Amino acid sequence: MSGDYFMNTNINITNSEYDDLISSKATKSSLLKNIIIAFIVGGLICCLGQFITDRALDFGIDKEVANTISCITLIFIGALLTALKLYSRIGKVAGAGSTIPITGFSNSVVSPAIEFKSEGFIFGIGANMFKVAGPVLVYGITSSVILGFVYYLIHYVF
Repeated sequence: MSGDYFMNTNINITNSEYDDLISSKATKSSLLKNIIIAFIVGGLICCLGQFITDRALDFGIDKEVANTISCITLIFIGALLTALKLYSRIGKVAGAGSTIPITGFSNSVVSPAIEFKSEGFIFGIGANMFKVAGPVLVYGITSSVILGFVYYLIHYVF
């Protein structure tokens, strides 16, 4: 292949020219609009969780069990919407409003599992399903152990 195959092989561009090019091509988004939409969608997910909890309580189920039922149901809904390829559409509109609640955690576990299912259960799903959620689990568990230890020291040793 010759050099004239490419449209422009001599690209000399400064950082400021590159920044100008990127800002001219990038779609502009309203921060306030994104915050409001994220708040509404996240709030709706939380309202759904509260609705599920309230219905479980109406059936005379213990509050802790009702909360667990709500969490499991929301995880299932997040996984189902991910499998149906609907959660990514919601995420494009809602942003953090769809990723922060427990449904977002469900999506972060199920998405890689679906993506790598062709590689098998062990090396595909098993090895890759926690690629996104793994660091969250590791740092969440580690920080809770450290805070638990600090709490123990403050309340029982000192």
